[in-house]
Amino acid sequence: MDLFDRHIDYLRVQRRLAERTLALYGHAFTSLQSLCDKDSLSLTAVLPHHVRGWTARLHAQGQGPSSIAITLAAWRGLYKWMGRERLISLNPVDGIKPPRGPKPLPKALSVDHAVALAAHQVVDDSDAGSVAASTRREAEAPWLHARDHAMVELLYSSGLRSAELLGLDLVASHEAPGWVDLQAGEAHVLGKGSKRRIVPVGQAAQQALGHWLAVRSSVVAPQSPALFLSRLGTRLTAAQLRNRLKQLAQQAGLPTHVHPHMLRHSFASHLLQSSGDLRAVQELLGHAHISTTQVYTKLDFQHLAKVYDASHPRARRK
Repeated sequence: MDLFDRHIDYLRVQRRLAERTLALYGHAFTSLQSLCDKDSLSLTAVLPHHVRGWTARLHAQGQGPSSIAITLAAWRGLYKWMGRERLISLNPVDGIKPPRGPKPLPKALSVDHAVALAAHQVVDDSDAGSVAASTRREAEAPWLHARDHAMVELLYSSGLRSAELLGLDLVASHEAPGWVDLQAGEAHVLGKGSKRRIVPVGQAAQQALGHWLAVRSSVVAPQSPALFLSRLGTRLTAAQLRNRLKQLAQQAGLPTHVHPHMLRHSFASHLLQSSGDLRAVQELLGHAHISTTQVYTKLDFQHLAKVYDASHPRARRK
């Protein structure tokens, strides 16, 4: 068994890495061996300046920053393991970072599309996206529509993350990860880093939640404390939420794939377009640093640029 095989075996057994990750790392090790051979180097003779040069070479060959980051992570782990095996005294990959790439902007819906999604009537009854019998669809669609409508309205109204929405319980308690106070028009959520925050719930979302709560008991064996339940009466999962939202967007005729976080992006973008208050948007989203929120100012500029291109008489070429 050669050195790479031994290390991959270690990653599989000791680190329990996924097969997909192991395949990516295996490709990275093949690339490393090829680069060493071209420069007439042994693996143990590699120094930091070699790795920096190879990183630049891979980038010049068209590899993107994320791909190079995976390669460097594989190499770094390999040399760390070789150090524990007393094969080297220096990890030549330590401190070497991949080239920076452009950070993609979050995708947000237009106001019209967000409203159309929230207003759409649900006709499918499957949490997992499969096609069910028409009789079951007719029997279950009313409560499914009430649940899905409440979820979409709450995601868009309050900018919740998927985990924050699914973590909401029916009744407020110290143990509950989150809950909604309809009387106060507030949602208490547990965000990243176990940080709690309170966000407002809009009137449309309050009405949708009230309708859902009125029919929630019709779900089979609703024993779960969760606010949003699956057809089996258990807490809805992230995968089920994604599938339901995808179906709903398709049925509503939206021209793009919609996922739960897109409604959070839409909430932030639309609120910033209307108010211009970046600090308030930061607080509502629960961002620790305002630099995270500032990405939405770029979305706002894109919106303004589109308006300019469509409206200004000197913006378009004749």
